Amino acid sequence: MTQAELKLHQLQVSAGGTPILNGVSLDIKGGEVHAIMGPNGTGKSTLSLALMGHPRYEVTGGSATLDGQDLLAMKVDERARAGLFLAMQYPSEIAGVSNANFLRTAVNARQPDGKEIGVLPFRKQLEAEMASLGIESKFADRYLNEGFSGGEKKRNEILQLAMLKPRIAILDEIDSGLDIDALKVVAQAVNSLRSPQMGVLIITHYQRLLEYIAPDHVHVLIGGRIVKSGGKELAQELEAKGYDWLKPQDPADPQGGGAP
Repeated sequence: MTQAELKLHQLQVSAGGTPILNGVSLDIKGGEVHAIMGPNGTGKSTLSLALMGHPRYEVTGGSATLDGQDLLAMKVDERARAGLFLAMQYPSEIAGVSNANFLRTAVNARQPDGKEIGVLPFRKQLEAEMASLGIESKFADRYLNEGFSGGEKKRNEILQLAMLKPRIAILDEIDSGLDIDALKVVAQAVNSLRSPQMGVLIITHYQRLLEYIAPDHVHVLIGGRIVKSGGKELAQELEAKGYDWLKPQDPADPQGGGAP
């Protein structure tokens, strides 16, 4: 299988007529981990939702391709089938649908030959992935996210990631609300899945997660633009200095002093 690639070129996104992203360019290849950091309200979650096709967000310019195909021309389900995965900060509860049934439907939807995986092989794979994440087997029969703690919801998102094995995984504040033990489990699972067939985009406020998942590239998003990019040392610098030193000082210069 070829190396995965998500390529964004000058992506512009609005919501309700208000511009939020003002020209974001990224090239995420399989085997790479990219992290996007930035203060609240700068467009980090907007980027993830727009890429997944949320109807609230309108792409007004630029392009996005997944493995060379026009991502923006695809419907939401087509993006998922093509291999785009989003682990959300606040996953929804779905009463009456068990984790196992939800996952088997999702896995079967991504089978390249259209042939469904049998119940027993699926269950065996599911139990193996749950064991590796420290999830009890009864978890599979609980309704999707119903009554789950914050940590359980995040582990469930990572379980979905492990089962679906997407081409590009977007993790939107997956570290939010996790204690240190749960954070280590989530990070270990992401690290074990790194391969040329999957690239990872992590959206986070804090450097803490990046202590356990070493990013290849760190990007700072402020005012809907990437104002600085670097290696993992940039995340450490942000932890020490905050974001103010990267905010534009001159309104006529949107890149300010923090241009890459």
